[in-house]
Amino acid sequence: MKEYKLAESEERFAELIWQNEPIGSGNLVKICEEEMNWKKSTTYTVLKKLCEKGIFQNEKAVVSSIITRDEYYAKQSIRFVEENFGGSLPKFLTSFIGGERLSKHQADELKRLIDEYKEM
Repeated sequence: MKEYKLAESEERFAELIWQNEPIGSGNLVKICEEEMNWKKSTTYTVLKKLCEKGIFQNEKAVVSSIITRDEYYAKQSIRFVEENFGGSLPKFLTSFIGGERLSKHQADELKRLIDEYKEM
């Protein structure tokens, strides 16, 4: 699995792209100036970095994603479970629930997901 680690400012920048894509690079510069108080050079530097990481592409001055927002956060979630719970989803869920009771709806939804994704 390719690892996509982004700094907080890079993640905010990525969110702006995902929310507005496809977006012209000039419009992206304007949005970043308004939302993040960035100069044009900062926007292009960070964009180039994220393109090199394989998250976005800038083709003919139009910026679009190579991986979706959902794909990015799914990879971050997997990395979190691996780093903090030894890759054990049951340990993560136990910690996440923290001794609280699940509602019938929550339990049914978890069972449905387990059945949907379990290996045969």
